[in-house]
Amino acid sequence: MSPEALEDLVVRFYARTLSPAEWTHAAHLSVGMWHVHRFGSVEALERLRERIRLLNDSHGTPNSETRGYHETITRAYVVVLAEYLSQCDGKPLANSVTSLLASEVAGKDYLLTFYSKDRLMSREARAHWVTPDLGDLGDL
Repeated sequence: MSPEALEDLVVRFYARTLSPAEWTHAAHLSVGMWHVHRFGSVEALERLRERIRLLNDSHGTPNSETRGYHETITRAYVVVLAEYLSQCDGKPLANSVTSLLASEVAGKDYLLTFYSKDRLMSREARAHWVTPDLGDLGDL
């Protein structure tokens, strides 16, 4: 991903002009990594919570017990992205995002390394942080 493409993605995320089709798993990870890089894990999580919900609202996607924003997935990926960035040895952010998207970390089932599917996809996990039941993920 080019630096320009990454910045454009983030600008459109904030402006809520990304279409639902553009708001892919890869886009979530790219925007998440930009936030962790720019703000650190704690502030990145706060901003992502707010902005993902607002983007969902603009798409007409309810943030409910069964759809929309998912607290555990978002927080777990902030932890994963922070760890990934710490291993990038100061590479430019766009290069780090490109390598992330080509890695196993970008797999849609990656968090199932740490969580059983039932636990991760539970209503409780969508609404609140739940700790992993299969492996150590670390924390903010």
